[in-house]
Amino acid sequence: MAGQPEVTRTVAEPGPASRVPGTDQDRRGPEARGGGTGMLARVRAWWAGDGERSPGGGWRVVADKEFGDHVLSIRLFILIAILGLAAAGAIYSTTTYVRANAQQATGSPGLFVLLFSAQSPSSQIPAFATLIGLLGPLLGIAFGFDAINGERAERTLPRLVAQPIHRDDVINGKFVAGLAAIGLVLASITVLVSGVAFFELGIVPGPDDVARVATWVLVTIVYVGFWLAFAMLCSILLRRAATSALAAISVWLVLTLFASLLTSVVAGVLSPVPTNASLQQQVANAQLQLDLARISPGELYSEATAYLLDPTVQTVGIILPSQQTSLPSILPYEQSVLLGWPQGVALVALTVVCFGVGYVAFMRQEVRA
Repeated sequence: MAGQPEVTRTVAEPGPASRVPGTDQDRRGPEARGGGTGMLARVRAWWAGDGERSPGGGWRVVADKEFGDHVLSIRLFILIAILGLAAAGAIYSTTTYVRANAQQATGSPGLFVLLFSAQSPSSQIPAFATLIGLLGPLLGIAFGFDAINGERAERTLPRLVAQPIHRDDVINGKFVAGLAAIGLVLASITVLVSGVAFFELGIVPGPDDVARVATWVLVTIVYVGFWLAFAMLCSILLRRAATSALAAISVWLVLTLFASLLTSVVAGVLSPVPTNASLQQQVANAQLQLDLARISPGELYSEATAYLLDPTVQTVGIILPSQQTSLPSILPYEQSVLLGWPQGVALVALTVVCFGVGYVAFMRQEVRA
């Protein structure tokens, strides 16, 4: 009936796992060894509470419990340590270069945001934003690879969806909790990097710099959210958590390490460049490579980052020499956002499509004890 919570009926085999929820026998079941019992208790307490309950409010309970588990989990501290060390190396290299050229850099527009995107010519350490683009997907994969099959392994998923909440509250709550944990990590690291720039170099960010960094953090959350949705999709389709983690990491490595090679090969076949190629043939081949590369979320994120964190970037596409003189040297924040808007929308679309496929797959699966 419309407006009523969806209760999924499960078929349980005789044994401890099929006993009545809420009894002493139920608390001694095999699911008590995992973290799913806390989720069941939280849902029951929400449903039995004296306050008002909306039928669609179950996802908040799931998200609150999952977010608490993420914040206190060992994997979060490991990921913060990895990203923190990478950020420390990148910022140390960049600040050393800026300090050595302080006289020439003083008064340069966008100097604060360049600390996030600039790479020292004498260092092999990538820029901070580049490292986040490479390692950020690990955040999404770590928080999503066992979201559903982990509940299956602990034998708590059938009893969780049998609670008086909508079935989609489970996947919605887990996705929101993972996205909130990702936002917390990225915001914390960005604040630390900004503090280093302020105390070590004495650079005070202006309103334009703050807006650029804040927008970049939002784009980064969407980018990592795509990998969270993809990892949850693998968790739904694959029964074992190790298999889903391996599948998500494999796709990440292919898109990160071999995307440029694959696009060049495909572009060479579809738009070949002969030995005595004309300018039009070379431009057509390069444009096709760029279009194919934009299928990868990593390429979309790097282009959006280039627009937001470097006010001197006017385009990431192909520019002929005759077109360079008509462009301004420095772009305001609004113009940079307009240039990076297509890449941001594409990232949101990829995330929504990936989560939507996982949502439909989860709703169509048969859950049995």
